[in-house]
Amino acid sequence: MAERTAGRNGGVLRDGLGTAWPICLGYVPIGLALGVLAQKAGLGPLETALMSTLVFAGGSQFIAVAMIKSGAAAAAIVATTFMVNLRHALMSSALALPLNGVSRRFLALFAYGVTDESFAVNMARFRAGGWDRWRALVVNHAANLTWIVSTVAGAWAGEFIPAGAFGIDYALTAMFICLLVLQLRSRFYAVVAAFSGLVATALSVTIPGNSHIVIAAVAAATAGYALRRRRTAGGGR
Repeated sequence: MAERTAGRNGGVLRDGLGTAWPICLGYVPIGLALGVLAQKAGLGPLETALMSTLVFAGGSQFIAVAMIKSGAAAAAIVATTFMVNLRHALMSSALALPLNGVSRRFLALFAYGVTDESFAVNMARFRAGGWDRWRALVVNHAANLTWIVSTVAGAWAGEFIPAGAFGIDYALTAMFICLLVLQLRSRFYAVVAAFSGLVATALSVTIPGNSHIVIAAVAAATAGYALRRRRTAGGGR
């Protein structure tokens, strides 16, 4: 019985790590870049480790580091990162079906590790079948551990890297461009993305701050939803 349990646990760990390694591989350079930027913003390895452990949200951490460096107020940083992370509510809602009936303790542990990448991978696995919550949990926390280690290593290495070297300041922009490209699965998605970019560009010259990004995202999502409903009603795809 003990051997069977050990074998089952080993299979769960092996499957989870086998699925998580591409995410982990991608997190290493981005995490290192964030750590370097955090060091330039005045955060040490300990502060960076605490941020990665308590927040664990790459986009929000990049934004928070930039705001810290610019001297923004704590309330503004919290409000901005909260808005950016609202997408996690949508991802969690989508995961409610495959995780139906799971205890709240497990859900709390699982939800902590949900990111854009782990969500996409786990949802694809759940839909394909042969996937369970324990394997999904391994994916989440393998990525989590990789992210923490990478950001701390970057914060330590930042002391030896000049500011702006290797294009590190461009890391956040590059990351979101990659995420966008991966979402362009058809001409419909490309049109919505182009519309969002045009709205954001137009508003950026008239509205101070970064609120134009949120407005453009909401406007594009609404327009995309309306267009999709119209095409569906008309029998199109």
